[in-house]
Amino acid sequence: MAKAFWVTTYREIFDPNKLAQYAKLALPAIEAGGGKFIVRGMPEKVYENGLMQRTVVIEFPDMATAIATHDSTAYQQALDALGDGADRDMRLIEGV
Repeated sequence: MAKAFWVTTYREIFDPNKLAQYAKLALPAIEAGGGKFIVRGMPEKVYENGLMQRTVVIEFPDMATAIATHDSTAYQQALDALGDGADRDMRLIEGV
């Protein structure tokens, strides 16, 4: 079974306090779902029309687990805390 990855980029952060509250709730929810943070931060360099955006990559054992973690009550509470605090792009991608 292929691993799954959450790839999230932050187009803009409007409220750092809401982002901090989201992170406080999201971290334990993601780890409880088997997620492992692989990348978290700003790029050192971008190429080919890349954007200097905060990027987070989280590895999961498989896609079903990644989806279940996203849809969990604990993670949904984290999203509620984030609210309109950031403009994000999130993708779930199956590994090769």
